[in-house]
Amino acid sequence: MELLDEEVESILYIAREISVYKIPHLKANEGHRANDWGDLAQPLWKGRLRIVEKSSGAALMFEDAQTGELFARAPYDALKPCVESVLDSSRYFVIRVEDTGKKAYIGMGFAERTDSFDFNVALQDYTKRMKAALSPPSPDEETPSPHIPVGPKKDYSLKEGQTFSISIPGKTSKLPTPGTNLLGSSTQSHGNSGGGVPLLPPPPSSGRKK
Repeated sequence: MELLDEEVESILYIAREISVYKIPHLKANEGHRANDWGDLAQPLWKGRLRIVEKSSGAALMFEDAQTGELFARAPYDALKPCVESVLDSSRYFVIRVEDTGKKAYIGMGFAERTDSFDFNVALQDYTKRMKAALSPPSPDEETPSPHIPVGPKKDYSLKEGQTFSISIPGKTSKLPTPGTNLLGSSTQSHGNSGGGVPLLPPPPSSGRKK
């Protein structure tokens, strides 16, 4: 029965090894820089990082890789994130940790950029789910059908004085007046040997920055 009473937890992310650093106080109107943390090869602590989700919310758990002993815990609020990226690297972050009501800021670094990328993706997915749960769509809001084209309606009715002919097999069709098309405008060439409506060129392709 005790096992049934335990709260179920989901593991959103695991990093086998991360480094923790003591960071200086943030200067006014400036962001954090990992280059200001001293020798990055000499961290304050090394261990694993898990993002754990329970019914009460998610948290970043800094644990010993061998024993699982908790080093620090950072509750993650999707509306007030406890994670901040540094300005000079994609592998280092500043984390706000909490312990019995007290808050502190530590630096965190990944050995590989792929680990930091997966870390960001896990937090983004969780944030998206939480914001969707907090602001569900209203049932009164009308969702347009995907089968109905969006945009202003086009007027295909004939204007005054415009005519068109229908070709019936076995009967001679009445040809339209030379020099006029369906819309009644002139199709005579104005310096264009084709005599038809000139086609617009395709839009230029957007160049991608390399």
